[in-house]
Amino acid sequence: MLREIHIQNYAVIDNLTVEFGPGLNLLSGETGSGKSIIVDALGLALGGRASPEIIRTGQERATVTAVFRAEAFPPWAAWLEEHGLASQEESEIILRREIQASGRSRLLVNDQPVTVGAIRELAERLIEIHGQNEQVLLFEKEGQLDLLDEFAELGEAVEQVGRLHARRAELEREIASLSRDEQERLRTLDLLRFQVEELERARLEPGEDSRLEEERRVLANLEKLRAAASDAYTHLYEDEGAACAKLALVNRALDDLARYDSALDEHREPFLSARAALEDLADSLRDYLQGLEANPARLEEIEDRLALIDRLKRKYGKTIEEILAYCEDARRQLSGLEHADERRVQLEKELNRAMEEYTAAATDVSRRRQEAARRMERAVRQELSQLGMEKTRFAVHFSPEQPGSAGPKGFDDIEFLIAPNPGEEMRPLAKVASGGELSRLMLALKTVVGVTRTGGAGRDGTKRYAPTFVFDEVDAGIGGRVAESVGQRLKRLARSAQVLCVTHLAQIACFADHHFYVEKFERQGRTLTSVKRLDGEKERAQELARMLSGSQITDAVLKHAGAMLKQAASTAN
Repeated sequence: MLREIHIQNYAVIDNLTVEFGPGLNLLSGETGSGKSIIVDALGLALGGRASPEIIRTGQERATVTAVFRAEAFPPWAAWLEEHGLASQEESEIILRREIQASGRSRLLVNDQPVTVGAIRELAERLIEIHGQNEQVLLFEKEGQLDLLDEFAELGEAVEQVGRLHARRAELEREIASLSRDEQERLRTLDLLRFQVEELERARLEPGEDSRLEEERRVLANLEKLRAAASDAYTHLYEDEGAACAKLALVNRALDDLARYDSALDEHREPFLSARAALEDLADSLRDYLQGLEANPARLEEIEDRLALIDRLKRKYGKTIEEILAYCEDARRQLSGLEHADERRVQLEKELNRAMEEYTAAATDVSRRRQEAARRMERAVRQELSQLGMEKTRFAVHFSPEQPGSAGPKGFDDIEFLIAPNPGEEMRPLAKVASGGELSRLMLALKTVVGVTRTGGAGRDGTKRYAPTFVFDEVDAGIGGRVAESVGQRLKRLARSAQVLCVTHLAQIACFADHHFYVEKFERQGRTLTSVKRLDGEKERAQELARMLSGSQITDAVLKHAGAMLKQAASTAN
């Protein structure tokens, strides 16, 4: 849920922090006090379009910070890992937007910069904003189809259609690859045969080049090696004063000491080990010298072999391992091309089966969608009648199936149509509905469909996450009984998800779990906006009375406001 928003130097806001809670959060206040500005600022933190014009006059930058928290199964965990931003405190994520007067803008998640595209992808997992300034989910056909599928509980069936579509597409790509121009296939066959034969003749072994390089260094520097080994052997063993001879004298002296005093006995063992190691080294040097023989033929053979390996590296890979991997891949390609006709027949059979399975699954999903669409239409119209839109007609329109229209979600191309007034033809939402109507339509859909991403456990057994819903202008053009009905539905939605709502109506505000009063005032010649949390029944009743009667608040109005709070509480329970 959205735990906190902090706004600096944004429009008429100087420095403002608002802490939200679970359930229904209401923002109320006089017209023009800045309620919708808070919603706009939140949209900015979620990747909305930024303009330096929103920076408060006289300031260099504006900043909006939004803090989201989840007690378990945070929806941003996979996103953080995907973008390399995983943190120890995964139960909280901080989004920050900075806009400079120069026009530059920065988006940060947990203090690390991200792109606008990435933040918008994240925002889809966190929040849904519905109001006049938002391109809401309802305008997108894909989003409408998702809502219908959610209503029809088709999640698993649509996933199966997607898997079958992916399999069909994979087979079609492989068949197309096999059906390339015959001349090109023959040229490729000749090239692959030559490459495989060349690499097989070479009989390369992993690590062979390193071993040959070392052997070449020995043969090419034979005299230097012989001189160095001879010097070492002479000093160790052959000279009159060689190290081994000296150590023999030391050993005899220690034997004499041991006859009279055992103080040095503990050093005898390390000494004898060192002496034995030096004698072994002398023997090894002697054998090494005997094995150092000039072999010009072997050196030439090594040079030729290394030249071949270098030539193959330039053609097929930087290392012998890469060359061998290339050879194996070339063999597979060669086998595939040599048996292309057999493989094509096999693939076409598999494709036919895949298409039959896809068609059957997509047809079943389409049938269930159309049945669910009729139920959804009736349920939405019933909800709209309770939200002051009783004359509004709502329909789910299925476009005629077009050739090649089958996709990962099936055959169906749907669109939500609406006619707000009698006598008007049904049209797409974007061409008809106002901001307030869209908010109420979304509220009706959420009531009918159920909260997105909630409703028990997911397929993996984990609890699904409910986003934060923001409704701005949901009360446009309504009042009285309809407003009360809107409030009841917002309250119902808030039982399983956090809801933020901007309202001017007491009939909606009385259902709030957390009520915030937004006020605009003047200080030192500058306009400022502040937000106060209304605690206790007295403060809330005072604000409801203001919303009911304006500045003239009488005892009767206060009493009525108190009664509204009590009735809302009893209705909610």
